[in-house]
This record gives sequence, structure tokens and C-alpha cells, in this order.
Amino acid sequence: MRLVLIGDGDSPHLLKWARALSSRVELYALSSRGFMPGFDALVPPQRRLALHTRPAHQGGNAALLRHLPRVAMWLRRVRPDWLHAHYLTSHGTLAWLARALARLPARIAGSAWGSDILVAPQRSAALRRLTARVLRECALCTSDSQHMAERMRALGAAEVMVFPFGLEELPPLADALHAKQPQLCFANRGLEPIYAPQRVLDAFAAIARAWPQAELVVANDGSLRAALQAQVRAAGLEARVRFVGRLDAQAQAACYAAARWYLSLPESDSVSVSVLEAMAHGCIPLLSDLPANRELVRSGDNGLIVAAGRPPAPAALDALAARAGAIARANHGWVAAHAMFAPAVERFVARLQALQGDR
Repeated sequence: MRLVLIGDGDSPHLLKWARALSSRVELYALSSRGFMPGFDALVPPQRRLALHTRPAHQGGNAALLRHLPRVAMWLRRVRPDWLHAHYLTSHGTLAWLARALARLPARIAGSAWGSDILVAPQRSAALRRLTARVLRECALCTSDSQHMAERMRALGAAEVMVFPFGLEELPPLADALHAKQPQLCFANRGLEPIYAPQRVLDAFAAIARAWPQAELVVANDGSLRAALQAQVRAAGLEARVRFVGRLDAQAQAACYAAARWYLSLPESDSVSVSVLEAMAHGCIPLLSDLPANRELVRSGDNGLIVAAGRPPAPAALDALAARAGAIARANHGWVAAHAMFAPAVERFVARLQALQGDR
């Protein structure tokens, strides 16, 4: 089965999909930007096309669509069975229009990434219509949460497979139990407005008042970093909050392993791979009150749902801390059973093959 992966080749998330698909299909890749070096071992250069544009998730992607004739010509040479588009309002649109221009019999599979379904269609009627059209053009879609899948079906998606964008490897359970610093908190979502990192600092300020030894490590980077550092100074927490920037996988795993608490408080989200990683490492997640987060956390049982404007209550944190070992085992086990990536991709490819055979 010949499949063209369409997305941002500079994204580690698309590279993760390529790793999972490369042994299961005859894989080609089309990137709106360039390609990370990791693609070299998975997709030979003669099977790749890089457009070197700079598409924005919030729209304004005319530069991407100007490459339609080039994309259509390349796809005619490839003659794929499937176009697998990631992020529907940009790459899904490209797949739909390029297929039409090339007059290909290929079918489209669309993988939603979050804001393309949960945010973009709410911005304008035009984006809602575009998203709905792309979904209708997809023979199969994937979603990482039931909540987002329901939104996709409401917009016209015919078939949606639901599975988390899970882990490629599971950390040992011993790491989830024995390396924890009891009052160490970790946060690693982007320092951008969509992830509301100021809410993480507000929540930690409440934790710090209750626990004088509590510390917070903030990984990742973004446009809000300077403002967040100013917020920390204003709260008098400079000695207890460390901004460590972007981390490689090994350094990030060490942070997960050391932290007992993981904070992720965006205003909109689907199931986050960072939350899954934290759970696999035995962290207790403190998450914003969103439908997808409630698919992962039973508040007060294996983590805490934190309502906007209401900092975590010390009594609730103390109750969770008293059961930290049991929570670590439960969260690690849930990820092992429900959020490993390879088995999910195996099911996805099997469904593509079945749909191909039904034609």
C-alpha cells in the first residue's frame, strides 16, 4: 500500500508518524516546510517533496496553496493509494485540492491535531465550512480524544478512529515509583497563549503557599517567556521556579522521572502526548477542566482537574500525595494498556487496507 504522509516535516510529531508507518506501508512524504534529519533513515530523498513554506495554524496559508500545481504533478508520478494529511485546515486542504487537480483515485485519511478542530472552526464561518469540506473528503479520520471525534462527526466526518497520540516506548515502572521528589512540579507545554502558561504559574503560587519546599521546573519556550519570568519575580518565586528552555528527550525524561506533579492548564486541548508521558512516568497530573482531560483524569482519584480561576486546594493535593505510589502505578498501567502508539497505528493501517479492498 503506497501512502503519502502530508504535513510539517520539521515537526517531531510527523516524524513519529513516519517511524510508525515506515515498516507497514510504502511510505512517501510531502512537507509544507522542510524535513527533520530523522526522515533520512525512513523515507529516501526520491520519495520526499519539501515545499519550504511557512504555514500558520491560524490561517493565512495562501503560500502553501500556490504550490498546488507542483504537488499535483509530483503526486501523479507517485500514484499513491492514500494521502494521509496531518492538521486538516492546512494540509488537509492541500491534499483535497491536489488530489482533485491531479485527478487521482487516491483516498484521503485525515489526522486532526487539536486546534484544527477545536479552535479553527470557531474563528469564522469560512473556516468552519472549509473544515467540514475537508472532513467530508476524508474516507477515514483519526482523533486523539472522544471529545474531538464528536466535533469531527458533527462537522461531517464519516468515520473517525479514536486513539491517543501515544508513547513509542514505556518507561520502566520502577522509574515511576522511586525517583520522585515529593514537592517537585514540572510543566513543559509551549510558552504560548494557546497553552495558558500563566495559569500554571498561578496554580504553582497556590501550591507554594501551602508547601514551602515546593519547586517548579518550566521547560519549553515561546513568546510569553519574558512575561512569565516577570510574573515569577512579581510573586517573589524566583528561587523556586526554574525556566530551563527546550529539552532533548533524555533531559525531559529525567524531569518527568524526578517530578511528582505535572501541570498542564491550557484553555483548549485534546489528549496531549505530554500528559501521557507524564502519566507513564508516574507523575500526578493537574489539568485544566476540558472534556479531553476528563477522559484521562478522574479528579481526586488519579490526578486533579483544576477549574479556571480556582487554584488547587491544599487538602486535595495532600490527599493525592498520600496515595502517590498507587497513583503512579495506576497511571503507568493505563498508558501501557491504552496509549501505546504502535498498536494504534497497526489498527489504523489495517483499516486503510480494509477500505482499500472495499473499493
